[in-house]
Amino acid sequence: MPKNAGRKAGMERNEMKQGFRKNRRDGVIFGVCAGMADQFGFDVLWTRVGFVALTLLGFGLPLLLYLAVAILAP
Repeated sequence: MPKNAGRKAGMERNEMKQGFRKNRRDGVIFGVCAGMADQFGFDVLWTRVGFVALTLLGFGLPLLLYLAVAILAP
C-alpha cells in the first residue's frame, strides 16, 4: 500500500463535502458536464453524450438547466 494512500482518500472525502463545482480545467464551454462527471464518478464523454441526448429529447429544457448551473455554480 502506498504511503500517501490515506492522505489521498482524505482529500477525496473533503472534495465530496464541498458540493458541486464546475470543472473549468476539463470543461469545453462552462465546465458543467465535467463537474457533473467529477461529482458522480462518470466519464465526461458519457456525461456530455447524455446531456446532448436529453437536450434533443427534452425540447431544450436541459439546455436552460445547463445555463442556470453555469451561472449559479462556483
